[in-house]
Amino acid sequence: MADNIFPLTYKVVAECSVTKARAGLVTLRHGTVNTPVFMPVGTQGTVKGLLPDQLIDLNCQILLGNTYHLGMRPGIDTLQKAGGLHKFMGWPRGILTDSGGFQMVSLLKLATIDENGVNFCSPFDNSACMLTPEHSIQIQNTIGADIIMQLDDVVKTTTVGPRVEEAMHRTIRWLDRCVAAHARDDDQSLFPIIQGGLDEELRKQCSEALMQRKVRGIAVGGLSGGESKHEFWRTVNICTGLLHKDKPRYLMGVGFAADLVVCVALGIDMFDCVFPTRTARFGCALVNTGQLNLKNKKYENEMIPIDEECECSTCRAYTRSYLHHIATSESVSCSLLSVHNVAYQLRLMREMRNAIEHGRFPNFIFDFMTKHFEGEPAPLWIREALKSVNIDLPSTVKKSLDLKA
Repeated sequence: MADNIFPLTYKVVAECSVTKARAGLVTLRHGTVNTPVFMPVGTQGTVKGLLPDQLIDLNCQILLGNTYHLGMRPGIDTLQKAGGLHKFMGWPRGILTDSGGFQMVSLLKLATIDENGVNFCSPFDNSACMLTPEHSIQIQNTIGADIIMQLDDVVKTTTVGPRVEEAMHRTIRWLDRCVAAHARDDDQSLFPIIQGGLDEELRKQCSEALMQRKVRGIAVGGLSGGESKHEFWRTVNICTGLLHKDKPRYLMGVGFAADLVVCVALGIDMFDCVFPTRTARFGCALVNTGQLNLKNKKYENEMIPIDEECECSTCRAYTRSYLHHIATSESVSCSLLSVHNVAYQLRLMREMRNAIEHGRFPNFIFDFMTKHFEGEPAPLWIREALKSVNIDLPSTVKKSLDLKA
């Protein structure tokens, strides 16, 4: 465990002089986390297809668990007996748990929402379950995650009208209930979540209210839910422009490589997404140019690794041809591709940290976009997002430009 008297400390190590990107160090009870960081999702206490030892070999410093699912199975009694999720799943490093609020959207047909909380109908046995801010915190206190999230009132980003404002104000009220219920503030850090849909004024109101509370970090929620990419980046940019620099900023549910690069440039520090392991289950491997669908027959005789520059155990031992042979038809293919895909995400974050620390993040952006879009124009939303932080990406990316950071 990290030898610090506070459950979370955050230090900015370096800042990009052009964009809003920064490299930092989050120190937790269960170790240190270099930011920007991608957190693999272990919804029910396991990252699908990966053992804890494999995650450690990949130098994963923190992962995510889901309060709603863990509260349903195995339940707080079992987690209490196990001594918390770290011991239950054999994971010695950092854990962040979401609050269960996202299930308001993903399981909306099974849930009703009022001021008290969320009434769920269990997808497992149809039993009724009330998730209140207090109960969400009780579950997370039992799980013992290093970072826990407030229960927020989540609406789809395509929602308009009074419901968006209602959800924003309710999220603030629920934060105060979460703070009052939090019984382990000495070793768990509670993050609030900025809501407000795509409304700039509501996002500002929510940010200002949440920053008045005594918290150690802050999350941007309610995105990646069907909004356009133009709406997405503008909302992220609005939020990061309002937040204090002395706390880590977490953008929930974002994991596509180009999105990660853009949002780091916009000032985000922490990310999570099921994408790397989910796409592995469909036989797809992540590379700098996007994805390789290894089910495609063109890989049948390619006796090279997924990525010749990747040092993960999958790329060291297996060829595209072999992975094509087993993709989706053998369960081990999910594990092999998940190892690579998580390794890809973690390496991408390390490369961004290194570029920020060495004053060459703008060059990194040009190099990445050149490879990712293979000389084609980057999408307009990316060009506009990067221009907002002083990176003038040309409409046709042909070569890396020699910029000074």
